[in-house]
Amino acid sequence: MALHYPMTRRESIKRLLHLSGSLALAGFVPGAFQEPLLAWAGAKETGFIVEGVGAEEGYKEKELVRKVFEAAGGMRRFVSRGDVVVIKPNISWARPVHLGATTNPEVLQAVIELCQEAGAKKVRIADNTIDDAGFCFKVTGAEAVASNTGAELVYPTSSLMRDMNLRGNRLDVWPVYLPLVEADKVINLPVAKHHILSSLTLGMKNWIGAVGGRRWSLHGDIHENIVDLAQFFKPTVTLIDATRIMTKNGPSGGSSSDVAKRNTLVLSDDPIAADAKAAMLFGKTPMDIGFIRPVSYTHLTLPTTIKPWGGGGGGGGGG
Repeated sequence: MALHYPMTRRESIKRLLHLSGSLALAGFVPGAFQEPLLAWAGAKETGFIVEGVGAEEGYKEKELVRKVFEAAGGMRRFVSRGDVVVIKPNISWARPVHLGATTNPEVLQAVIELCQEAGAKKVRIADNTIDDAGFCFKVTGAEAVASNTGAELVYPTSSLMRDMNLRGNRLDVWPVYLPLVEADKVINLPVAKHHILSSLTLGMKNWIGAVGGRRWSLHGDIHENIVDLAQFFKPTVTLIDATRIMTKNGPSGGSSSDVAKRNTLVLSDDPIAADAKAAMLFGKTPMDIGFIRPVSYTHLTLPTTIKPWGGGGGGGGGG
């Protein structure tokens, strides 16, 4: 089955993506709309975007992770033998996975295992958490993932922060979490959820967990600050975990009634494209999101219009 999902890419500032051609991948049993796993990839001139959707029955997060990376050419396209890879999940809150506040540990473990299969010399998990790091790592499942895989779980300390010039429109010198700038490859692995100030927290906002200092001050003019951070940090790929999405009371949540299952992953080498696509899972357009909407951000490629992906099983709007 051929799928065609056009997205626009700014020509100077007005186009974001152009998807030409597409690939449908299905797993396990015949029937294009009945498999437990589906992954769709669209090729664009300078990059890619893949959305993977797992069916409710027979769906496994680890298999879906593998499918979306296969659709993008496999992890070896991004990770080379001998690389030091740092994965940046969102595990800032001491919340278990069913509350949708943090990256799904099954997704995190699957990404680590793919990096190891690709020949990574070392895989590290790094996030400058809001709640106590040790408590966060235990409750979110990151500690267990590190134990299961042999990945290094990095504890944020002041010695791992270094003042760097972010060269943003608003942000200049700021303490930066060193593991995320010293790695050979960085995989941004946020969870998709509501945020009371920025409307949503996705991939671009996940970089607030990559800096130290007076982070509370970043919530003033939050959209502009998110853009400055996204300009500085250059992930190899962004994989947005939307297996569960928090639709209200974010970012910390606390009730399963705040959470909806979407069984979806969005993978792209274009961070803004990834965020723009994931926003649609909440029933929003990219233009609804202040850090995506082009206001005065001339230093980043920003979307003007993005059309929802068609085809059976695609992610719908969230509450």
